[in-house]
Amino acid sequence: MICVNAFYPAAGEGRFDLSYYYGQHIPLCLRLLTPFGLRKIEVDEGLSGVAAGAPPNYRAIARLYFDSLENFQQALAAAGQEILSDVPNYTDIPIEFQVSKTVSF
Repeated sequence: MICVNAFYPAAGEGRFDLSYYYGQHIPLCLRLLTPFGLRKIEVDEGLSGVAAGAPPNYRAIARLYFDSLENFQQALAAAGQEILSDVPNYTDIPIEFQVSKTVSF
């Protein structure tokens, strides 16, 4: 299994509309990516850093799980443009992406 991570850094004064993100963007991703093997989406909302009172490093981190890198690449080719064109509707924060192999214990 692989995980596509989308990191939304907390530094700066960027706009992030969680209501739109949960109500519109995530359902869009589910609808467009599930036919290509998307298994689930998880979202972490940053609360704090490790030190007491420290701000979070990220406003949010989204994790999209696929069975394989090939499934994700097919999904990206088919739906990536539509998904990325929706981003300005909920944020102006530059997104950092990473694709990872997922190992469970």
